[in-house]
Amino acid sequence: MEELTHFDTAGNAVMVDVSGKNITERMARARGVIRMQERTLEIIKSGSAKKGDVLGVARLAGIMAAKRTSSLIPLCHPLSFDKCAIDFEIHEGDGEDGGGREIEAVCSVKLSGKTGAEMEALTGVSVALLTIYDMCKAVDRAMVLSDIRLEEKSGGKSGHFFAIDLLRN
Repeated sequence: MEELTHFDTAGNAVMVDVSGKNITERMARARGVIRMQERTLEIIKSGSAKKGDVLGVARLAGIMAAKRTSSLIPLCHPLSFDKCAIDFEIHEGDGEDGGGREIEAVCSVKLSGKTGAEMEALTGVSVALLTIYDMCKAVDRAMVLSDIRLEEKSGGKSGHFFAIDLLRN
């Protein structure tokens, strides 16, 4: 069984020592969705939200949050990115069961460093979705954020992780 890395032998929380690690190219991609009422999605698509361009603001908020992950998650190392991007895809279902109206967010982070980028990608996608909620809550407090997950990561000692591989096993 693998050991948790953020605890010493006495059980105290510690920052992982990365001083002996090599600098490698690292990439992480996280994904999540926010489900909403049809009216809310129409407001976002039309750009008529009172607070402005919902997806544009959410994109900036997600990137800014990813860059500040070490300020939010106590034992994360501060990282310098080569690239961070937030992309959105709108999914419109039939709506018969109240579902199918959602926005999927994807945060991708690339860097050269001694430690990974998965926490940064997860933070970026989470804050992007929270920003959509914040900007639209006046018309839809029933929005649901879900399925936030690491989809892929590469680089470093642990190698390549691709979430779809877990579904096959």
